[in-house]
Order: sequence, then structure tokens, then C-alpha cells
Amino acid sequence: MENQTIIGALLLGLLEGLTEFIPVSSTGHILLAGHFLGFESTGKAFEVLIQLGAILAILSVYFGRLWRVALDLPSSPRARNFVLGILIAFLPAAVIGALAHSFIKEVLFETPMVICVMLILGGIILLWVDRTEFEVRHHDAMELTPSICFRIGLFQCLAMIPGTSRSGATIVGALLMGVEKRAAAEFSFFLAMPTMAGAFAYDLFKNRDILSAADLPIIVTGFIAAFFAAIVVVRSLLDFVSKRGYAPFGWWRLIIGTAGLIGLLVWG
Repeated sequence: MENQTIIGALLLGLLEGLTEFIPVSSTGHILLAGHFLGFESTGKAFEVLIQLGAILAILSVYFGRLWRVALDLPSSPRARNFVLGILIAFLPAAVIGALAHSFIKEVLFETPMVICVMLILGGIILLWVDRTEFEVRHHDAMELTPSICFRIGLFQCLAMIPGTSRSGATIVGALLMGVEKRAAAEFSFFLAMPTMAGAFAYDLFKNRDILSAADLPIIVTGFIAAFFAAIVVVRSLLDFVSKRGYAPFGWWRLIIGTAGLIGLLVWG
């Protein structure tokens, strides 16, 4: 295993952890960075499998709260509503992701130009959303109705196009439906757990015949880096959003998307 490959895996793992839970598209960033670094993973599995690090990071940060929800399920309508809402929101992505898996991995993941365009479009949308005063009707991520959760889940499906951002799509969808900014980000955190775990398990199953022991050091390196970087982000993002909104992420997307387009036009 070349040191350059391990270093590339480390950098991409850090990038995954830092961008997974903010609305800038972690997959878009990783695929673009991998393109310009010349980083190639078996079956594009690395880019999905290292998300396990981010999943474990959010589980570790929210373990106490999730444990209380589990204990309250038999007696608490609020806890049952929350779990049902997450499952309903997860369902659209589970179905469409399974049906379109080959197209996503073999076409969209291999088209850097699409990623750059989606980063720019998403940045414009985030800037518009941040400057728009929506009527806030829902302040608690655990008390959203099944109908709202399902519609947020439909927005999440847009993130199957690399560069869109899973968290960005769900947050924007929630804001459009009257969910308060902090609650929208928090619901996106919780929805990430089954969504990313499902993507991890399905991608591992689909690539079981082409992955080998030689891929393990790269994946483990990216996983560990993603875990520690994601912990930092999860612990600080809600306060940041409450104070600064989503405009900084919109500008970041515009910068990265534009830089990516220039890089593709100059270097290919």
C-alpha cells in the first residue's frame, strides 16, 4: 500500500467527517477531492463505507438522548411519534436508493461536472433560504408530524445526486415546512443515522465480491479520520446555525463549486 494512498484516505476521511452533517455535500467534496488527488477506490466503496465513522460519531454524541427515547417507547407517545417519523422520513431514500444504486454509483459518481453544478445551485438555494423569513410552526425535532417527516424524506432523495447534500436537502425541506432552524438541523442529524447506516450496509453488500483485504487499510484510515472530525462538527453545529444561520455554507458551496468548475476546465 503506497503512503500516498493512505495519506489520501486520511485527508478524505477528515473531509467526510467535517462535511457530512453540514449542508455542503460531503460526497461531492470527497468525489471532487478524490478526482484531483487521483484517488481511486474499489467500486467507489470507500466514499460510502467511511460514512460509518460519521454514523458512530453522531451515535456517541446523542447516545444518552437516544437511550432515553428507547426506554420511553412503551409509555411515551412523544417517543413513539419521533421514532415513527424518522422511519417514515427514511423510507423514500431506502426505496429509491436501492432501485437507482447502479446509476448513482456508475454515472453520477463519475461525473465531476454535475457535482460542481449542484454545489453552486445548492449554494444559491441556501443563501435564498437563509434570507427568507419563513413562518415557524415547529420548534421540536421530536414532535414533527408523520406528514412533515415524509415530505422531508422526499427532499432527502434529492441528495442522491452528488453535490446536492443530504443534510442540505433535508434542512431546506424542513425550513420550507415551517421547522425552526435548529430543529431542522437536529432532525437532519437523527435522520442521518438510518439513512447512512442503510447506505453503508447496502454498498458493502453490493461490493462484497470485489473488496479485498488490500482495501481494508484505506477504509479503516478514512473511517477513523471521519469519526473524530464528525464528533467536532456535531458538537458545535447546532450552536453555530442558531447564531449564524446557513449563509456561510451557501457561500462555501459557491466557492468550491466554482473552483471545481475552473479546475475541470483547466486540468480536466
